[in-house]
Amino acid sequence: MSTQIQAEHFTNALYTLLDETFDNVQGYFLDGGTSMFETLATISAAEASVPVGGKCATLAAQVKHVAFYLDVTERSVRTQQNERQDWGKIWRETAAVTPEEWEAIKTELRESYNRIKQLINDTVEWPGEQHIGGAIAVIVHTAYHLGEIRQALCSLKP
Repeated sequence: MSTQIQAEHFTNALYTLLDETFDNVQGYFLDGGTSMFETLATISAAEASVPVGGKCATLAAQVKHVAFYLDVTERSVRTQQNERQDWGKIWRETAAVTPEEWEAIKTELRESYNRIKQLINDTVEWPGEQHIGGAIAVIVHTAYHLGEIRQALCSLKP
C-alpha cells in the first residue's frame, strides 16, 4: 500500500474545491447558492462601493484583492520567482465603482480564476509541500474573503 497521494487524486480534489469556492456549490463547505460568482451576481455596483463593516475596504476592493492574489500566485508558480508586491495598493485605491467598473472587476476575477485552473491543469506533478500548500491557500484565502463579502451583505441586504 502506497503512502503517497496520487497527483491525479489531489488535482481532482483541488478542482472540486475550487469549483465549489467560485462556481458550483457541491456541499463540501458552502451552502447552495453561496459560491463567489453566485454571490457577486447579487451585488450591485452601489453595494460593491460600500466599505465592509463601514470602516474597511469596499466589497469591490475585496474582489480585486482576490483576483490580485490569484494573479500573484499564478505568476509566482510559473516563474518560480516571488517578487515583492504592494499588497496594500488595492485596499487604498479601490473605492466606489460604476456599474461598468464593477463588471470589469468581476470579469478580471473570472479571468484570474481561469488562469489558476489552467495552472493546475498544467501541473503534472506536485513536487513538495510548498506547491501543495500554495494550491490549498488559494482556496482558503478566497473562502476567507468570500466570507467577508457575504457577512457584509448581511448588513446591506437585511
